[in-house]
Amino acid sequence: MEVKYGEIKVIGFDADDTLWVNETYFREAEQKFARLLSHYETENKIDQELFKMEIKNLDLYGYGIKGFVLSMIESAIDLSNGKITTATISEILHLGKEMISKPVELLDGVEEVLHTLSDKYRLIVLTKGDLLDQERKMERSGLTEYFHHIEVLSDKKEDNYRNLLEHLEIKPEEFLMVGNSLKSDVLPIVNIGAHAVHVPFHTTWIHEMVKEDENNGGYRTINNIREILNFL
Repeated sequence: MEVKYGEIKVIGFDADDTLWVNETYFREAEQKFARLLSHYETENKIDQELFKMEIKNLDLYGYGIKGFVLSMIESAIDLSNGKITTATISEILHLGKEMISKPVELLDGVEEVLHTLSDKYRLIVLTKGDLLDQERKMERSGLTEYFHHIEVLSDKKEDNYRNLLEHLEIKPEEFLMVGNSLKSDVLPIVNIGAHAVHVPFHTTWIHEMVKEDENNGGYRTINNIREILNFL
C-alpha cells in the first residue's frame, strides 16, 4: 500500500537504538558477565542460559537494565550451582550501574532530523523499558524540546499502540512510526493501519528479531535517519 505522506500529522520515534545507542551496552555487559563466570561454563553456554533467563523473567521484570541485572544474578546462581560468591554478585551489580551511568550517545543525524521535522509535525517518543532509566536518558539526550509527548510503554504490541493512539486522539492513517525494531516498532504499527519507517541498527537483541514468515512488509526501510527528510 502506497503511503500518502502528505496526510501524516504525527511522527512517533522509538528511543533506544533509534535516537541513541543502547543495545551495544547490553552486548558489552554480556561479554563481561561471561568472563566473570568463565570457570563455570563456556561463553556460548552462558550466553544461551542468560537469554533463556531474560525471556523467562520478561513478564515479571519487563524490559530494561534492572531486569537484565536480576536475570544475570539468577543465571549466575544457576550456572554455578549456587556457588557464586557475593564478590561476583557485587561485580554483576556494578555492571548494571555502569550501564545506567553510560552517557547518551545520539545516533548520526538524529538532532538534525528532529529539528527539521518539529516545525511541520507533532513529534512523540514511544519507547519501552524501565521508566526511571528512560526518563533519565531522555533528559541527558537534550532532545526533550522537540517532543510534544513522551510515553514509556510496558510493551509494544498492537493493543499498546492502538490504545495509546486512541488516548492521544491520533488517527492511525495520520501516524508514522520510526524505529529500529521490526518486531516492536514497525510490524505492530502496520497491522493497526498506521505507517512505519524501519531504520536498522547494527546490533539487535535476538528477542527483537522476526522470522521471514512474520514479515508482511508494508513499511519503508532507510539506512540512515536523515533519509526520512527525502520524503517528509
